[in-house]
Formats: sequence, C-alpha cells, structure tokens
Amino acid sequence: MRKQAFALAALAAASVTAHAQSSVTLYGVIDGSIEYVNRVASSAATPNQGGSRFGMPSVGGLSASRWGLRGVEDLGGGNQALFVLESGFQWDTGALQSAPLFNRQSYLGIQNATVGKFSFGRQYTSFFDGMANFAPLRFAATYEPGIWWMGLNYREDNMVKYTGQFGPFQAVAHFSFGTGVAVQNATILLANGGAGEVPGHFSDNTGYGGSLMYLSNGLGFSLAADEWRPAAVTGQPGKMTKLGAAALYNTGPLKFTAGYRYNKGEFSNGGTLLRDDYWWAGVNYQATPALGLSLAYYFANVKQASAAANTPTSNPPNMHQVSFIADYNFSKRTDVYLSAGWAHNGGLSFDGAATAYAFKYPTMTGQQNMIGVTVGIRQIF
Repeated sequence: MRKQAFALAALAAASVTAHAQSSVTLYGVIDGSIEYVNRVASSAATPNQGGSRFGMPSVGGLSASRWGLRGVEDLGGGNQALFVLESGFQWDTGALQSAPLFNRQSYLGIQNATVGKFSFGRQYTSFFDGMANFAPLRFAATYEPGIWWMGLNYREDNMVKYTGQFGPFQAVAHFSFGTGVAVQNATILLANGGAGEVPGHFSDNTGYGGSLMYLSNGLGFSLAADEWRPAAVTGQPGKMTKLGAAALYNTGPLKFTAGYRYNKGEFSNGGTLLRDDYWWAGVNYQATPALGLSLAYYFANVKQASAAANTPTSNPPNMHQVSFIADYNFSKRTDVYLSAGWAHNGGLSFDGAATAYAFKYPTMTGQQNMIGVTVGIRQIF
C-alpha cells in the first residue's frame, strides 16, 4: 500500500509539474460605440449622395473587437513552443470581420530567451512591430490613419518571421511567400487572391521587411522598412515600398511621439500608383490615475497618384487630421471614452481608395472637411 500510495503521489506531482510547464490563455477585447459623422458619402461609388451619419459602427472607437487563444509549452533548455489564434468580429452584430475564422493572427513558433523567436503563419509585419509603439492614439481603430500609415499589408499570410529582444533593443525581420492581401486599391483584385505561391512566379504577392527599435528609460527610437509585391496579373508584380522613422519621450504623466513614413507604390510597368510623405505628432497626458487625454496631428503630402497604370498622375490636395481622445478607466479591464476627429481634404483616418475604404468614410463630391465624434465602452478579458 505504501508503494502504491507513493507511486500515486509521484504521478500527481508529475502531472502538476507538466501542467505548470504549459498554458493556454483565452483573451480578447469588446469595444462598442455610438458615432456621429458629417459629410460622408453613402458609398465610394455614389459620392454625390450622403450627408450626416449617426449610428453604431462595426469597429470600436479605441480597439477592434477580437478574441483569441495563445499557448506556450516549455520544452526545456530555455526553449518554448508557442501558438496564437486570433479572430476579429463586429461587436454590433457578432459577424466575423472577414471570411477566415482566424483573420487577425494564426501562427506557431519556437522561442528562446537568448536567441529570439521564430514564428510561421499569418502575422503582423516587422514594419508594424517597429512603428506601433509610436502611434499617438495607440493605433486606435477609429480616427487614427493606421492603414494609410502601415499599408493594406500590415498583416500577411504565409510568413516566416524572426523577433529578437536584446536588452532595450528589438530586431524584427520577416518574409511572406504570399501576403494574402486581396486588393492593391479599391478596384484591383490581385492574382490568386494575393496568396502568391504560384509555380514559376515566385515574387507574385511576396512581402518582406525589417525593423530596429530601442525603448528604455522613457526614450524610444525606431527605424523600419517594408516592401510588398502585389500582382494584379500573374507574373506582373508591382511594388509598394515603405520606410519609417519614429521617436518618443516619456516624462512623468506626459508622453510625446513623432515620426515620418515614406511611401511609393508602383504598377508593374513602373508607373506611379501613389507617392506620399506622411508625418505625425502626438501628446498623451495622464491627468489622473483613471483619466488619460490624447491629442494627435497627422499630415500626408500626396505628391503623385494615379488610378491606372497608363493614366497620368495627379497631385491631389494634402490631407490633414486632428484627433482627440478622453479615456476614463473604471478598472484595468473596463474603460469609457470620447473620441473626436477633424479631417481636411479627405475622409477621417485618411480613408479612400489607397486604404480600400476600410474605415467606411468615403468623401462626398466637393467635400473639404469631415468631423466625427464617438462615445463608447471597452472591456478587455
């Protein structure tokens, strides 16, 4: 009996140890708001129709609603296996944000505290990793021109990615065999749905890039580069090139951020799709332990734009936007907020053909200014 009891105790101890070495976490965000927007077109195809819009947008004011699973297993010797599955949904209807179940992230990998992390699957680009910490509104889902800044390909399928953390420095590099981004602009569908991996056409819809970031003692700097090779026709890829530089400074309750992003989009024949310089600056102020205030300014100098490969380029008016957020935290998990934005010479969040109208702010004909205000609640779990 003693031997049997000892064996059972040893088995139980081993089970506890095994359980402690691995974990799976369910996590997510639900963010819902009510919004008023003026001078917004009924759709991109009907710019002569529209007016004010009052309702519940499918994307929250601060965060896109999502749920996910992440797991880690200790393999010994300082090595861990990991995975992430993350799905976005429309909080107001419960519908999926887009067709794939895990449309935001779906990857697995292996990591070591000394060597770094290697991950494989659908992930954020290294350009996003290098820039996101410098977003004045923390990459807010509403009233921050995130897709204009990062590009439609800020998440990519079929990706091999390396992330290394060396003290205050982070180095990231990635390569995608087929980004899975379906559109180059609002009207051009990409070959093979943007998935790439076509025999004999290796560079179709590939993407690659890298970033180097420093964060320590209230100071931060980052440099990042990204290239995407979207192919509207099999074997004829274009090229989207982005370069970025950013900085931040934290002092007491104040945080300052600023940066610059270069962008050039080219058709497969070398003609210019879009050439712009994008600048931003922001300040965050923690007025009380519960209340945070954020103010940001965004500017895009659109130097050249064209709707088709053989169409002469135009020089549209430069876009400006000012955004403000007041965010009150009831707890670490629940907050309420008011967010407002004013855009000049474009839609809010610089929405348009270059962002595939992802934010649903198409502009009306002759419209120069657009104002939006949203109030909402967010819970993190």
